[in-house]
Amino acid sequence: MRYYLFKSEPGVYSFDDLVRDGETVWDGVTNPAAVKHLREMKPGAEWIFYHTGDERTAVGTGSVVSVDASAPKVPIVRVKAGKRLKRPKSLQEIKAEKAFQNSPLVVLGRLSVVPLTAGQWAWFVA
Repeated sequence: MRYYLFKSEPGVYSFDDLVRDGETVWDGVTNPAAVKHLREMKPGAEWIFYHTGDERTAVGTGSVVSVDASAPKVPIVRVKAGKRLKRPKSLQEIKAEKAFQNSPLVVLGRLSVVPLTAGQWAWFVA
């Protein structure tokens, strides 16, 4: 199983928006490293929804429904809402957690799609 973290400005598209919509295409990704992570995704992959901006908090989960990697620039990744986290996790908490010390989430703060380890995923959903 692969795990990821997706970032979004809550004023642009929030976890509540995803819950309301049920499913959406995750678009607007331009960073080549983030696009690479999107291309690697498979249906069933799970991910954490992270609010950027003033919030800087992981708030919920989702899963990948489908991936169409034939698009020339950015794959078309359809995702669906999961559950709200039992307890949101702030960026400060994430940075303090040893499991994230070398994570792109902390090291490359502006990356909008970040791979997670199984241990990191478990920490978020605990």
